[in-house]
Amino acid sequence: MSEMRPCDHPLLIFDGACGTTLQTMNLPATVWQGREGCNEFLNVSAPAAIVEVHRSFFEAGAHVVETNTFGASRTVLAEYGLEDRVREINVAAAALARQAMAGLPGRFVAGSVGPTTKLPSLGHISRDELFAALQEQIEALLEGGVDLLVFETCQDLLQLKCCLVAAEETFARVSRRVPVMASVTLERTGTMLVGTDIAAAAVTLEPFDLFSVGLNCATGPTDMESHIRYLSQQWPGRISCMPNQGLPEVVGGRTVYPLAPAEYARHMRHFVEHYGVSVVGGCCGTSPAHIRALVAALRGVTPAARSIET
Repeated sequence: MSEMRPCDHPLLIFDGACGTTLQTMNLPATVWQGREGCNEFLNVSAPAAIVEVHRSFFEAGAHVVETNTFGASRTVLAEYGLEDRVREINVAAAALARQAMAGLPGRFVAGSVGPTTKLPSLGHISRDELFAALQEQIEALLEGGVDLLVFETCQDLLQLKCCLVAAEETFARVSRRVPVMASVTLERTGTMLVGTDIAAAAVTLEPFDLFSVGLNCATGPTDMESHIRYLSQQWPGRISCMPNQGLPEVVGGRTVYPLAPAEYARHMRHFVEHYGVSVVGGCCGTSPAHIRALVAALRGVTPAARSIET
């Protein structure tokens, strides 16, 4: 494990997008073995490519990279016939991220857990089935040696609560605890997919022992600002912000993200200096160039002090 802890950094910089970065590598069809779209399978079929992605973000200056496990729960892997390889894929992912940070002090690996493709509030999956799948993935990530867990792109508060309770029970069972981050996704409508706004999310998350609460995915930084402002006034702990590279556009039949590295970095510096955001990084579209620009923009910058409204 790293000698430093994530909480030792007053400003923690995460990596950018794993999936869209992998798409730029034009990997041969043979590595997918008929499972195109399952990036998590690449942890076992193309490990060198995963190490290369992680290393590129570390070299850009990121303190933390997330494991390539966003969709590595049994629930999602079953769509590719990989439901019995959950432990293998998650343990391998953590090992690859740790391999990429070899020789780099003060760096960390975050175990990424996505929302799956089924939301309990909409009746797609039972709480018991989701809970079991989450515990299985969390235990494998802990076995692989992650330094913290990030439950991200959460679109359903019931799903997120299942994540947090599953983490606590797994920590107790394996006798190992790591910091936990909760990151919700708010659409341009201002709510999560099932209609919850940031105020309701913050109240729901208040009883949990969390390293940070914040936002990722769905939109670029501009559409996140009002929600980040709310958290800066109401949430007493760390705030995270990991936006997309702007709102996606379809150009020539391909999805592209328009926000240039300098523009992205400018927005993120504003969040740090004005709202006290202390965990920053990127989601869909953000490349090593974006993280390099972010690191440069935040050099010497301290998160703003915050006064929580009571």
